[in-house]
Amino acid sequence: MKKRIAWPMMAFFLIICSGCGYRLAGGGFIHNDVTRVSVAIFENKSTESRAGISFTNELIREITAKTDTIVVDADNATRKISGTVQSITFSTLSRSSSEDVTERQVNARVDVVLTGTGGKVLWSVKNFSASESYDVSSNTVNDEANKREAVDLIAERVAERLVSQITNDF
Repeated sequence: MKKRIAWPMMAFFLIICSGCGYRLAGGGFIHNDVTRVSVAIFENKSTESRAGISFTNELIREITAKTDTIVVDADNATRKISGTVQSITFSTLSRSSSEDVTERQVNARVDVVLTGTGGKVLWSVKNFSASESYDVSSNTVNDEANKREAVDLIAERVAERLVSQITNDF
């Protein structure tokens, strides 16, 4: 008896979901039919030494985790993603005194382009930005580690948002 009820309910659910445009998040290819893509190391115009590599690695991780598109080397791809870390800036958020900074904010701005055969631009975004705050430490080593962690978190967030936008054709 339970099997007879389950099938009609499943059929009803599928009909309703297919009619309203509902789909599960994730999966599918980035930007229409892009099944294979190479990702070039982001050019780094900022003063943060590892920023280009961090943003590239996070984008590759996100494409691999959230889409069916395979990331390959440039020789095996007809589509290419390239990017530029335009800037990473720091600003003071809070102070304990006029001289002692306790919290800073990191802001990053990147440009990303997906190109096809012959360099034709298939998708692009300019001045894509994100920010993160971090606690300032009086210990230089700890302060650098906190700053690096904030930049890495920004790279992760940017990658998540980029993959979401490119797959949804925004």
